[in-house]
Order: sequence, then C-alpha cells, then structure tokens
Amino acid sequence: MNDLSSLLAALDRAQAGQQEAVIATVIKVEGSAYRRPGARMVIAQVGEATGTVSGGCLESDVSKKAWWLTASGKPSIRAYSTGEDDDELEEAELSFGLGCNGTVHILFERVLPEGQSLVVDVLREVKASGHGAALATVIGSHNDRHVAVGERVALSPSSGLRTHMHERWLAQAIAEDLRAVLDARRSATRTYDGAGGSIEVLLEYIPAPRRLVIFGAGHDASPLVSMARLQGWHITVIDARPHFARAQRFPEADRVLAAPLEALPDLTSMVADAAVVVMTHSLTQDRHWLGQVLNGAPRYIGQLGPRSRTERLLDEMPAQLREGQAFSALHFPVGLDLGGDTPDSVALSILSEINAVFNGRAGAMLRHREASIHAVDVKLEQGPGLRMIG
Repeated sequence: MNDLSSLLAALDRAQAGQQEAVIATVIKVEGSAYRRPGARMVIAQVGEATGTVSGGCLESDVSKKAWWLTASGKPSIRAYSTGEDDDELEEAELSFGLGCNGTVHILFERVLPEGQSLVVDVLREVKASGHGAALATVIGSHNDRHVAVGERVALSPSSGLRTHMHERWLAQAIAEDLRAVLDARRSATRTYDGAGGSIEVLLEYIPAPRRLVIFGAGHDASPLVSMARLQGWHITVIDARPHFARAQRFPEADRVLAAPLEALPDLTSMVADAAVVVMTHSLTQDRHWLGQVLNGAPRYIGQLGPRSRTERLLDEMPAQLREGQAFSALHFPVGLDLGGDTPDSVALSILSEINAVFNGRAGAMLRHREASIHAVDVKLEQGPGLRMIG
C-alpha cells in the first residue's frame, strides 16, 4: 500500500468511527531532509499514526504535539531543525541535533468526521481517477484577516478549479500557477504581494500512484509484482496463456488478464503514461505485445532479453513503429546494470530503471552526484516569483 492509499485508509477509519484526525504535512524544507514538501502523516485519536514526514526522527514528536497544536481548530505550523543543537532557536522551532543540517516546516490541521476538507477531497480524487492534481496551500501570511494559513485552491483534470480562499484576486493568480505546476508535474513555492503584506504559498503537485503493466505471467514476473506493490504501484499482468495468467498466481496484482494475441480494446488507455515491461519469454507474444505497446504512449517500455533478440523483434515490425513517439521510451535490454541473474535481482534492476526514468535521473551512484540529491531537474517558466522545489 502506498502513502496515498494508507493515508486515505486511516482517514476512512477515523470517519467511520466518528473521530477527528490531524493531518501533518511537510510544507517547506530548508537544507537537507529525508522527505520533501507534500509528505504527510495522519494522526488519529485512537490507534497508531499513519505515514511519515521524516526518516523516523520527527514522527514521535509530531504525533505528541498534533492535538494541542490544533486545539483551537485552526491550522498551525511547527518548524523542526535537524542540524546541530542550537540554544538560540526560536520557541516555535525544535532542534533534534541530528547533524542533518536541515529545517522541516510542518503544517498541522484538524479534520472533522463530517467536515469539509479540500486536501482530503483532492487526495481521494487522485486515487479514484488515477490522474494527478495540483493543490495550493497558504503557508505564510503577514495578515490573517485577509489571507489565513491553510486556505487552499485546487486544480484537477476531472473537477477543474476549486477554491477555499476569501481573496478572489489571489485565487485567480494561484490558478494560473497551478496550471503550470500540473503541466510540469513538479511542486513549487511562490510569494504573492497583497494589500496586507506578502503571502507564501505551496503549489503542490500530487501524483497518482504509478501504473505498471507487465506482459508475461511467468515465474520471474512474481518478484516484479511484489516489489512494485511495496512501492504502492497499480499493477496489471497480461499473458496469452490462461494457465499462467491467473489471479491466484499474482495475489498482489490489481488486475490479471488472460488475453488472446489480438488487439485489446482498452490497451491504449491502459499503457498511457504507464511503465510497461514485456517479459513473456515467447517470441510470438513479445512481438505482438511490444508492437501493440509501441502504438500507445507509455512513459517507459522495458523489453526483457538480449539486445540482438529485441532488434530481431523490431526488424519484424512495421518501420513506422521505430519512428513513433513511444520508441524513445523503449529500453532494451531492460534494467540497470546491477549484476545478478536471479528473478529477484532482475526485478530490482527493472524497477530501479523505471524509478530513474520517472524521476528524471540517470540511475548512477549518489556518491558521484555533485548536485543535491533533491536538486531540481525541471524549470518552470512562470515569472520571477515561482521557484521549483523538486
């Protein structure tokens, strides 16, 4: 279960028990930190907290302080320093002296069982629709009478623009930036100038769970399914052999299809923007499914097998498939060069490459990376006030 699913499950349990909950969200990071803006926890009245906002060092204090920080019913912000101990820290900032040299700002907000919450609505919509959304949250205001911390604007493909904000001019300005964030699929921060002073806003991109489509239901697909499930991906397994493509063999997959070697009616939407791995170990099946996928628009295609085998498959396909947009997403041989030849090591290699591609990374060792681990690799041209945060 991924973060989104587990957070929503925790909120569902609280709502079913008519209990309040507190959502703690990382809204700003200065320096080094394990989690980035948008990381969340749900702290229920009864039971354990769900989710993480750090590498494990802040969660205990966040859970302890969540309820009294939101006792007034209004959102509250707390800063946590993971740098060296500092006796001169402001009262609102806690030092953990971990030597990580970072400060994490966390927004605490109370969620009522029957109350409206735009952030919860957006999270539910993202999971249900399978499409990402953009959410703007006020994280700093010099005048709460005009604009209060926690006010929001949301933009999603299915529901359009929704505003929980009093200042119309600000909502309109934010809406334009949310469109840019949604297109770039990257979060950002921006400071807006208002009559009551500056207003700092987190423009958060909330991605849908990644989708993985595996063509091939052999024994080596099992660890790939299991590892992808650990990351919370939506997984579909397809094979033309009914005795292989059985749900009992892949209980962790969301969908298992025994499909004949014909055009699947919903294949285009199934692979759109998804990661695809072709690993049937059958030349006939691989030729068919790879050809079908190359007619779609996936973000990643991995073909198992030696380079010469895949080149042979491609030579037997129409020439226009090599010229299509999907061909640039084709990786063969599939995976990163990690070594190992067991099904588990092959699965790790494949998933590592998929993660690298989706995150815009080369998959090299971090010891050789000179830039910050969380350095921004996409720039959004939307005026001088917009700063990408990765």
